[in-house]
Amino acid sequence: MRKFTTLTGIAVPLNIINVDTDMIIPKVYLKTVKRTGLGKALFAEMRYDENQAEVSDFILNKPKYRNAKIIVAGDNFGCGSSREHAPWALLDFGIRAIIAPSFADIFYNNAFKNGILPICISKQRVHALFDTLTHNDDTKITIDLNQQTLKSPDGITDKFEIDLHRKKCLLDGLDDIDITMAKKNDIDSYEARTRLIKPWV
Repeated sequence: MRKFTTLTGIAVPLNIINVDTDMIIPKVYLKTVKRTGLGKALFAEMRYDENQAEVSDFILNKPKYRNAKIIVAGDNFGCGSSREHAPWALLDFGIRAIIAPSFADIFYNNAFKNGILPICISKQRVHALFDTLTHNDDTKITIDLNQQTLKSPDGITDKFEIDLHRKKCLLDGLDDIDITMAKKNDIDSYEARTRLIKPWV
């Protein structure tokens, strides 16, 4: 998993509440188990028309936001089914952080496991960011995970909370397998002792 320390990138104002995982990546794209190549399907039903041509007024198709690294969204982002393809599609598109007042629990956990930082800030600040990112030419936000801050184009720096274990995993680029493998010596020692005590196991 790629480390997450600081990120400065274009932020896109997705002023929608209850963005569910079927909106993030429609079910027709769930046949693959590969994590790559799904970026083109991100928000596919809103990004493309029935002829697969881009919908010009969808926010991610606007030149200002095409290379977005950060999404600012409304309440309950990632609700719906638990499909892990949703964070895969976001990451493959280039999204490394999502800022919202709240997240669906399963999506929130899946985001961390895939190297995406979900940040909760107040609904009031999110709406202020919608306005700032819509009406300013500067749409870049800087996130410092060590300091747990995000600096916006309006000049305001917000603090955010994060679980310390999850923070360390992102900073060090550790997924669940990496965490397990870090204990490999202990696991090998335990298995060796077990074979001596219980050779039939």
